[in-house]
Amino acid sequence: MKFLLVVLALVALAAAKFEYTQEFQDWKVKYNKVYETKETELERQIIWESNKKFVENHNANSDKFGFTVAMNEFADLDAGEFGRIFNGLLPRPSSYNSTNIYKPSGVKVPDTVDWKEKGAVTPIKNQGQCGSCWSFSSTGSLEGQHFINTGTLVSLSEQQLMDCSTKYGNHGCNGGLMDNSFRYLKSVAGDETEDNYPYTAENGVCRYDSSLAVVTDKSYVDIPQGDEDSLKDAVANVGPISVAIDASHSSFQLYNSGVYYASTCSSTQLDHGVLAIGYGTEDGKDYWLVKNSWGTSWGMEGYIKMSRNRNNNCGIATQASYPTGVN
Repeated sequence: MKFLLVVLALVALAAAKFEYTQEFQDWKVKYNKVYETKETELERQIIWESNKKFVENHNANSDKFGFTVAMNEFADLDAGEFGRIFNGLLPRPSSYNSTNIYKPSGVKVPDTVDWKEKGAVTPIKNQGQCGSCWSFSSTGSLEGQHFINTGTLVSLSEQQLMDCSTKYGNHGCNGGLMDNSFRYLKSVAGDETEDNYPYTAENGVCRYDSSLAVVTDKSYVDIPQGDEDSLKDAVANVGPISVAIDASHSSFQLYNSGVYYASTCSSTQLDHGVLAIGYGTEDGKDYWLVKNSWGTSWGMEGYIKMSRNRNNNCGIATQASYPTGVN
């Protein structure tokens, strides 16, 4: 029976009619895509063509949506499998109760903030096919706080967080939480640099060397859940903030430019850790400037502008936090 199903599947693949064969081949060359078997390539092409039609339909109405999408390197994945591979944020335990809640400054903040322009943000990184987004979000806010406090920008090790913070609830490529990373670093001498403890996109054995630690924290602060005004105040006055979002949609996977908004984006079902590095307004639309960890070929050279003041769209203010006492 199983053999018959395989045969039928292969027959269906062989009978598939493709509209964009040459474009698919060009895309493969651009992104160095090589598939193990012809059957696998046919499966990927079917998904690619479906995404191609989605992109064309969306961009034909981009004025209505306010943002564009593109056939990036992830265009041969459907949204479900993409999320399983790349979105590794674990849900907060139901018993979670924050003891350190952010208190807004009470002063007027600037209309626009961009910590990248101020030198507090390292270049875009790439997590690869590993659900380690949470570790990149964690190092991003640590790097920002270290720069603000010392004037020195240092690229920190995601791999150390992946390999060494398991007992704090993180699980490497299988997911984690930013607050767990901050709790772990509080218990040790700190995080090593990217150069000393480089990223492998795989789970590994902890090889942390306390003598090489360069940045640590003393605690962390959570932004009031769902409060975009408090998040804005924190981004303006504190620095880059670790945030969690719902990134489960094809429109996010294939995002290209503009201010992202999805009416079906959840404010509670969060699956991806990123870094809010600023905010502003574009063509009358308020946005958050967000650093992702999917390389520079995604989005706006690795960044995305996400809707601000639209009922916490995608949950960007639901689970935001930053480390304190960073040296």
